[in-house]
Amino acid sequence: MHAQLDHLVIAAASLAQGVSWCEKTLGVTPAPGGSHPLMGTHNRLLNISGDAFPAAYAEIIAIEPGKEPSRPKTRRWFDLDDAVLQADLARHGPRLIHFVARVPDAQAAIRALAREEHSHIDRGRLLDASRDTPAGRLEWQITVRDDGQRLFYGTLPTLIQWGAVHPTDSMPASGLMLRSLRAVHPRAPALSAALSAIGMTGLEIEAGPPNLVAVLDTPRGSVTLESQGL
Repeated sequence: MHAQLDHLVIAAASLAQGVSWCEKTLGVTPAPGGSHPLMGTHNRLLNISGDAFPAAYAEIIAIEPGKEPSRPKTRRWFDLDDAVLQADLARHGPRLIHFVARVPDAQAAIRALAREEHSHIDRGRLLDASRDTPAGRLEWQITVRDDGQRLFYGTLPTLIQWGAVHPTDSMPASGLMLRSLRAVHPRAPALSAALSAIGMTGLEIEAGPPNLVAVLDTPRGSVTLESQGL
């Protein structure tokens, strides 16, 4: 089992708010993304690939106005239906909330987490998703719990298995590069064991109040994004 960072998840109260935040905070305009009918969300994208994190990107995501998830009786991914999270985003602006790890065999990774000795983690069902882009159709499988929870306050990744095409294959350079990613959690040993179960690499783990900390090189210099407070 070998998991790598696939993308950072930055939530916004609206996509327009997310674009404005990106231009002000990171000094760049995010590339077009698309809609996710399965979840009633839409996004904009930023290539953050580098030697330490190849084929990595950042996703600015928001609930798409007037759209509901096509899955009945389930909540949107990444806790986006959480009223406290949405109120915080509306009040304080977009925030890094989570990350997604790509794996070669998502079903095997789900089983590995379920077998994890101390936690027996339910990462959620594996769903088929797709999105049409100018460069072709993106197809992937992703773990989503019916309650939409991120788990470990967002420091345990959602799992994704891509089809033949990856978003970064056609994503333009953004002027950004992810330098480091650090996960902080009061149950650091349990988080570390879960990440080891899926073979996650490139992530620093510390004990402390829940936080996800990403450091990026940007046109504005080094910028640190944190999830603390959500």
